[in-house]
Amino acid sequence: MRKLTNTLAASALALSTASIAFADDHHGKRGPDANGDGEITLEEAQAHSAKMFARADADGNGQIDKADRAVRQAERFARMDADGDGEVSQSEMQAAREARRAEHKQRKGERADRMFARADTDSSGGLNEAEMRAAREARRARMKERRDHEGRQGRRGPARAMAMLRRADTNGDKIVTRAEFDTAVEARFNRMDSDGSGVITAEERKAAREAHKGKREKRGAR
Repeated sequence: MRKLTNTLAASALALSTASIAFADDHHGKRGPDANGDGEITLEEAQAHSAKMFARADADGNGQIDKADRAVRQAERFARMDADGDGEVSQSEMQAAREARRAEHKQRKGERADRMFARADTDSSGGLNEAEMRAAREARRARMKERRDHEGRQGRRGPARAMAMLRRADTNGDKIVTRAEFDTAVEARFNRMDSDGSGVITAEERKAAREAHKGKREKRGAR
């Protein structure tokens, strides 16, 4: 039962991540807004959510269920079992840890390079005082948004995600099909599209973020 619950939680996370992405400010990354025009259409939302579903549907059978957990575990084991002998030795575990550290270090370096390039607004190869001040202010703003984002997915996040899953699983069989997933995403889109225009505007995304923040502050005051 616990394995099934864990699998459903992962499925719910895919659904909640897809939904939250509609509201989030992606700091220059397009996210669901594929053409970068500042608005999210239903087609863009569905295309973005389809990627989330595909990642959760590990065995590719068109539904998210307990079998996906076993597939993910097998894939992780196979990556660690470098010599394919059916066992993970201590040296293979150490190699896997070192590979994760190297990947993390590489991502960190790439992120630092992107941040520097973004701060170097005149492309001089160095940062003047004004650019450094602007970079600090931008970093504070990003950190604040990250804290807000983590708060939306924090301690209460799993419970909210499971509630979203239960709503998506309309027939109650503990399986989320692609049709159920798409229906849930479309319902979420329609709730955020407050004026019924067929697109989620920047103003509607901001309103959704503020609504999430208000609910969180209200819960915290109890």
